[in-house]
Amino acid sequence: MNQINSVFVIGESRTNSDNAITKNYGTFYMAFEVDDLTSEVLDFSCTHTIATTEAFLRKLFVGQVFPEIDVWLENTLNRRYGGSSRRAVLVAYRDALKRWRSMTGKPESET
Repeated sequence: MNQINSVFVIGESRTNSDNAITKNYGTFYMAFEVDDLTSEVLDFSCTHTIATTEAFLRKLFVGQVFPEIDVWLENTLNRRYGGSSRRAVLVAYRDALKRWRSMTGKPESET
């Protein structure tokens, strides 16, 4: 039997009504595979209309400790991400973090 030592979680948010993601998908989703023991982000994907968007965000997230991302994400997005879905990325991450904490039982004080 294959033993999986990770958690899969999705965060959801809305983008601007004129955003191509909203027009194509209605909602913005970000998916994370997180190591169950170390909380490291193992894989990442998101709804997107341009592949470079997903590739750029993947570089930001993969390898990071999932609950610690919130400390630097907003500043990093403001400084490095010029996409119109900047706010949606932050909200989707925080939604995924909330779901991850609920699934794993790890409270904020442990992160």
